[in-house]
Amino acid sequence: MNNVKGKGSFSAPGDYIYFKSQVPLHQIPVGLKQWRYYDFGPKAVPPLICIPGTAGSADVYYKQIMALSMKGYRIISVDIPRVWSHHEWIHAFEKFLDGIDVHHIHIYGTSLGGFLAQLFAQHRPRRVKSLVLSNTFLDTRTFSAAMPWSPVVSWAPSFLLKRYVLTGIRDGPHEPFIADSVDFVVAQVEAHSKDDLASRLTLTVESASVGPLLLSDASITLMDTNDYCAVPQELKDEIGERYPGARRAYLKSGGDFPFLSRPDEVNLHLQLHLRRVGVEPRPDLIRGAPKPTDVGNPSVEKQRGYDDHRDVGSSRDQSEIEQMYDNAADKLPENDEQEEVHELRKGNKESCKGPLGGDEREDEDEDDPAGDDGGFSRGLSKKNEAENTKEPLRDDEKSSKNSGSTNADDNPKDSEINSSNEQLSGNHVARLLNKDPQNLSSVIMFSELVLLSYMLLPTFFGALYITCSVHSCRCR
Repeated sequence: MNNVKGKGSFSAPGDYIYFKSQVPLHQIPVGLKQWRYYDFGPKAVPPLICIPGTAGSADVYYKQIMALSMKGYRIISVDIPRVWSHHEWIHAFEKFLDGIDVHHIHIYGTSLGGFLAQLFAQHRPRRVKSLVLSNTFLDTRTFSAAMPWSPVVSWAPSFLLKRYVLTGIRDGPHEPFIADSVDFVVAQVEAHSKDDLASRLTLTVESASVGPLLLSDASITLMDTNDYCAVPQELKDEIGERYPGARRAYLKSGGDFPFLSRPDEVNLHLQLHLRRVGVEPRPDLIRGAPKPTDVGNPSVEKQRGYDDHRDVGSSRDQSEIEQMYDNAADKLPENDEQEEVHELRKGNKESCKGPLGGDEREDEDEDDPAGDDGGFSRGLSKKNEAENTKEPLRDDEKSSKNSGSTNADDNPKDSEINSSNEQLSGNHVARLLNKDPQNLSSVIMFSELVLLSYMLLPTFFGALYITCSVHSCRCR
């Protein structure tokens, strides 16, 4: 994605703008393919390679790059290059790894990225040490049956491919964080070229299935959302049946893009997975990271510019994050793993704001310069301090506020929440499709009609040419 900002009325989050200013985007040619990727974190640590789905790009994992690299992990997020078969993907990905001098990898794949990760692990078993699979599948039969015009997908115009991809994204209403993740990904779909979308859809519908893996089930983690997903539930159930010994990491909610809407939970499960497969972080190699003796020292923290919100920008407050860690520890059967979760929780509480800041924007104001230059943590800290210093309302003031048209409580009315959610969700999808969000299903029928006409045009002109030729011969 070249530039999210400026596409319609969508503006990029402040933490994403800050991420772009800190993490360089690499573009290298490998053979005839152009690879676009981010590579951040200590080079001495075996990398976790993130592969997106059909609609995503390397940018969708910026929250994982921000959070995990500051803990001492190396994260590589890649774009799926323009390949037209699964065999070509395997060879292109292997050449890419050779080009960046990486031999043994761990892969985090979502949707189509998870399917491609399994294919690579099947055909190149010595290079893949572990897998994290999220909302993915084992074969392409379901998607091929749902796209009868798949043989001509490479001929389809760009607007038609974008419309087809967007119909797979569930329309609203969504909660705000899920709505933000949908808008972020939709903005990237707008920036994709026709050939990029056509190649990814080809990989989704081309006949292929994942065979047996030499990788042990203990080295696989299945991370799925329980609310809804573009991948049917029966396909996710097949994944669980194929890898019965795999670790399970269920997210109560998160939609199609939990890495954007639920980054705290996703990052926790990724850390647990990497620890289980023997990947140890190296925070001592992070430039600008605080030393253990610096944490808790008021003078050092003041000098470094730390504030009291160490997990600034998180989609959940500190108490919820602590409860999440406790729940994760309680669900684990082994004592060693419980201690491991508590260690990660302790590390998160003692972590300080480093060069990449926090994970996610929160209450960002467009007029606040802190939200524009990545300093959203300072703005959030000042906001909370101002709220804490407010004088309590008198009883008569409380009654007058409660009787007014606006609600004085922190919890708005259900009607207000629903109207806010409806405004946040689906707007960007509808604007691109130029249709009402509730009628996006009609796009599929429209797409098929256009493609049918597109296919019949050569036949029509061919028949017209033959008719004219016959008529010309008779006249002679």
